[in-house]
Amino acid sequence: MFDSRQLTLAGLGRSAGLAAIPMMAMIGATFMPTVGTQASEYVTAADRALVATDAGKLLGAERNDVLQYLGVQYATAERFMTPQKVKSWEGVRPAVTYGNNCPIPPMSEVANDELFNPHRYLPMSENCQFLNIWTPGVNDGGNRPVMVWLHGGGFTNGSAIEQVAYDGENLAKKGDVVVVTLNHRLNILGFLDLSAYGPNYADTPNLGLMDIVAALEWVRDNIEAFGGDPDNVTIFGQSGGGGKVRALMRMPAADGLFHKAIVQSGATNVVGMPKEAASRVAELTLGNLGLTAETADRIREVSYEDLLAAGTQAFETLSQENAFPGVTGWRAVIDGVQVQKDENGGDGWVDQGRDIPLLIGNVLNESETVIRNKPADLLADNKNQWAEEYAREKLTERFGDKADAVAEAFLAAYPDKTLADAYFVDLRSRPGTLRNAKMKAEQGGAPVYTYMFSWESPVLEGIGMAWHCAEIPHVFANAELVNTATGGGPDAIAISERVSNAWIAFARTGNPNHEGLPEWPAYTVEDGATMIFDNASEVRFHHDTPLLEAAGVI
Repeated sequence: MFDSRQLTLAGLGRSAGLAAIPMMAMIGATFMPTVGTQASEYVTAADRALVATDAGKLLGAERNDVLQYLGVQYATAERFMTPQKVKSWEGVRPAVTYGNNCPIPPMSEVANDELFNPHRYLPMSENCQFLNIWTPGVNDGGNRPVMVWLHGGGFTNGSAIEQVAYDGENLAKKGDVVVVTLNHRLNILGFLDLSAYGPNYADTPNLGLMDIVAALEWVRDNIEAFGGDPDNVTIFGQSGGGGKVRALMRMPAADGLFHKAIVQSGATNVVGMPKEAASRVAELTLGNLGLTAETADRIREVSYEDLLAAGTQAFETLSQENAFPGVTGWRAVIDGVQVQKDENGGDGWVDQGRDIPLLIGNVLNESETVIRNKPADLLADNKNQWAEEYAREKLTERFGDKADAVAEAFLAAYPDKTLADAYFVDLRSRPGTLRNAKMKAEQGGAPVYTYMFSWESPVLEGIGMAWHCAEIPHVFANAELVNTATGGGPDAIAISERVSNAWIAFARTGNPNHEGLPEWPAYTVEDGATMIFDNASEVRFHHDTPLLEAAGVI
């Protein structure tokens, strides 16, 4: 149990003639400390943690020489309405507890990856437009790079604090950067296209993205007071967060609000659903609720649970109709207005993103280990104990008559790995990354850099390998904080140094090179340079193209 006596308004107490009064008594609200962080002194002090925003004053807290502001409201929004600026307030608002998460579908069981990607779930509300800030200094003209994190979970699940690894304290301190994480509307609340049902609903196809735009506008208008540079903002996200990064690069409303972009395991071949599919989902959803075009406004009064169920049923019907193969859930809507199409009407990079430097990559195994499988099953059939004959049987089980060619190409691409490792290689996500890198390079604008994170965590004898989300603790310099995932040993600390410094360097200059890595060239169609993050990191050129060809995925 957190002891409220550890948290006091030290500076405010002195200046106001107050004793060290517990924060909970001061604000009459439940205090939620930063979950999963190291034990350390945690104080709020008005003389160094008070910041004036364009709506009013905020009081944060300081720990380990990093100031943090949690649960900062960046906008307000009624259901299916566009986000609006926060109304001004008098006095000082405390910013020491996370804001509400956005509603998501029920989590029916513990995920297979809970040990590897430790999660936390806090109260949810449709009033969920909150962000969190970690900064080394405020009101100091620091002009620091700003790194805005977009969480994973597709366009349906997740939150700014869902993973313990998202804590921004260590990254802010290590890189002298300002780290921002944020919540935004998800699933049916963020991406139900009701635009055919009246002018009030014109923006509904991408309200979740409009929330992010509102957050970026808040950053533009306020981050200087938090020690950040509004003209040097990097958006970065993993999985669905990477998809949001890609969508924002083609949103006119987001133009000029960020200056660099990082996509981590978020470059599948599709960034959104066609406008026609989104319209059909809305039509089916209204029908499932017993609503018509004339009564569509009543959807704003339906319970979230009923709303979600109607939307889920709509996607099931859409799948049965088979008119839009591959559209199976909520995502950005490519309407040509809010989210632009490329010049060929497809999913390429639009001109808006031409001058945005891009860092894009994958982890080696993505969903092939602990995401799709139970750790107990992976331990029972431990790949580290496979004899060569058994490994070849497993490869044939997965790849059929392509097994020998895949094995040979894998070992050529990753000479430090084993034959058994080839069975777990990701072949679903990597083609999308290379496709996006190629298109970005062909634009002839700002550079694109690619990476592959292949470091194998020692946890549970390495059965997780480089799983989906494995790089996140290292990006945030949180290898020790999330040691159930990383092991927390010297190899984990070393890879965390290399990865986090690359992200920091990219946020600062648009180039991820730093002294701890070999020279990392930008990706070109001709050489296909990719940084391999491992115990011995190195750059390889078109290293896995033969592997993808052997598997028949490109």
